[in-house]
Amino acid sequence: MKIDRMFFDRFEHSVRDNPTIAQAVEAGQWDRVIDYVNREVFDRPEEYYTLDKLRKAAAVDRRVSLREILEKVFGLIPRFKSRDELLEEEFAKFVADSKPDEAAAMPAIKTFFKAYVSNDQVRGIIERRHYTDLATHPAFSTRDFKAVPARYRTLIPEYVKDYVSLNQFAP
Repeated sequence: MKIDRMFFDRFEHSVRDNPTIAQAVEAGQWDRVIDYVNREVFDRPEEYYTLDKLRKAAAVDRRVSLREILEKVFGLIPRFKSRDELLEEEFAKFVADSKPDEAAAMPAIKTFFKAYVSNDQVRGIIERRHYTDLATHPAFSTRDFKAVPARYRTLIPEYVKDYVSLNQFAP
């Protein structure tokens, strides 16, 4: 919506015009920048900027971090990546780390990886080992699960727990 874009634009101008923030971003001091924005910019009577309002104004299909918002404001990233783009990146990292040799099973492995990372219900079913619940699940079915080689049914959940931040995929 236009109002959301205007809100985001006002935030962008106020942050970019702040010399303390600009200098810290140029120096790469992200912890300092984030702390300063949380203390000095958010919840001020002029605009009442909050991270939730900025996320809504950004209109992205996932949870965007304050650092990403600031990187966009200062032109370090051209746009916010969608949930699917991030899932593709995470899957590419998984493939690079695990080097699967089952080429025919790659679509099934990818489907399982994406469903496990992005869907709380699928993750819960897999962790509790209630596989029969997949029979009625709309996003990932029993047939999808059986198409995944047995080795990856345990490897993917372990990899995700160790290397993937699930918070960024929340809506």
